[in-house]
Amino acid sequence: MGDTPRIIKKYPNRRLYDTANSGYITLADVKQMVLENIVFQVVDAKTGDDLTRAILLQIILEEESGGLPMFSAEMLAHMIRFYGTAQQTMIGQYMEQNVKAFLAIQARLQEQAKQVYGDKMLLTPELWKQFMQMQAPAMQGMLGNYLEQSAKLFMDMQQRMQEQTRGMFSAFPFPAFGVPPAEPGSENKA
Repeated sequence: MGDTPRIIKKYPNRRLYDTANSGYITLADVKQMVLENIVFQVVDAKTGDDLTRAILLQIILEEESGGLPMFSAEMLAHMIRFYGTAQQTMIGQYMEQNVKAFLAIQARLQEQAKQVYGDKMLLTPELWKQFMQMQAPAMQGMLGNYLEQSAKLFMDMQQRMQEQTRGMFSAFPFPAFGVPPAEPGSENKA
């Protein structure tokens, strides 16, 4: 199939139509496609607008609502606060890079498990879960170190941006900068 995405059409009645299989599918089917790394695109059947992100967010919402959520309420609140701020793009990229780094660590651990237990070993989800439980202390230490370094890099980057901003705007006169606002009626007392 290559890099050509599988097209899924979303109709006004909220039904999803898989053009590759010529049939209607559910959100659970779309989730399975994600799990199987199938490249797809969800488009509005009427307008042709890309709805892929909206469908993926809907899957995340369902996952977060059931079982064990991945994000705490505090984390979700922090994420919401970033929308509309200057950091929005930067935080999105930062989180994406951290997820990629985590996946790289997971792939490395999986490769090490194959070397230790042999290439013929089938790494089922249950076996992977058992392996991760055995490796939990080492994994937590490695992730802890990575996150600590990542946080330090982020703080350093933020500090450099603040210094650059101060340097850029220091040439502009801001007469009232740092001066508290005058109380109403105080301008007539002089």
